Amino acid sequence: MSEQDGRARLEDVLAAKRERGRPALIGYLPIGHPSVPGSIEAMFAMVEAGVDIVEIGLPHHDPVMDGPVIRQATESALRGGTRIADLFTAVTALASAGVPVVCMTYWDPVEQYGAERFARDLAIAGGCGVIVPDLPGGRVPEWTASTDAHGLARILVVPPDASDEQISRIASACTGFVYAAGRLGLTGSGEVDVAQAKNLVDRVRRVTTTSVCVGFGISTPAHAAGVATSADGVIVGTALVECLAASSLEAGLTRLTTLIGSLVASLHTPARPLRTTACVPAARDASIRAFSRGGAPDTITSTAPGVSNVPHDDRRFGAEACRKEIAPERFISLHLPDDLLCA
Repeated sequence: MSEQDGRARLEDVLAAKRERGRPALIGYLPIGHPSVPGSIEAMFAMVEAGVDIVEIGLPHHDPVMDGPVIRQATESALRGGTRIADLFTAVTALASAGVPVVCMTYWDPVEQYGAERFARDLAIAGGCGVIVPDLPGGRVPEWTASTDAHGLARILVVPPDASDEQISRIASACTGFVYAAGRLGLTGSGEVDVAQAKNLVDRVRRVTTTSVCVGFGISTPAHAAGVATSADGVIVGTALVECLAASSLEAGLTRLTTLIGSLVASLHTPARPLRTTACVPAARDASIRAFSRGGAPDTITSTAPGVSNVPHDDRRFGAEACRKEIAPERFISLHLPDDLLCA
């Protein structure tokens, strides 16, 4: 997989759904909640249930735009030791199976990691783009150059009370899609205002031909159907994260896939046929294998030439990739749509 085509893959998915007369369904989950393996399993479950694009949240100690549900989930992930490397591991696993993936992160982790390094490692992992809701001034020259150089979509959030000048400025800085907020406030703190969201989409479309996806406050099939008539993508986050607050991961996955099934139905598209994968090849300098139950032991192996074994808790990736094996119980039996499987 070329690291230069992430944005194009994202744009192709949005265009394909639009040609079929419905928006893409974008599902958000943070990496590391309830655990790193558990969150990756949940992301694959979302795809199995009908999500078209996975948005992976990078936990941050000060998630200024997130309400209590996502805040608690990301705090739990951080307490569990989740690191940026885990984000890249998740992206690689999903992208290697053909799943379009975008990352949602605040600017501080990117700046601390290094904008060029972050863009490079995300592209190598197979990511399609990055949502940065608090990018200073909407533009940072190094970030613009780095995302363009590595073929990543650069996605910013347009608030519903934005002026025409603000909409024009934010939209002109976006590639891949523009994230239109369906209401004011924190994530998960209220319901989308469908009329307001549609109006915002119309205003954004006046200044850009880039796709427009709507998030914030979408938690039910009725919400999704309401914005589906105008948006190129419907983004659901808090409601999905809340599903994983169940008594067990299995119960959480059941709740998760049930909700996604109802959301998919509201967008008038059937879930895709499923098949169990035995092997998921990797992106570029690593290999990841995911074995189903009943065959080889449930393991994930990531390798890079010339690097010796290290403990799993010393997770590194990209240019610092290492060989590691993760063998938690149950991880991972993958059931994926046929069109997402690699031979």
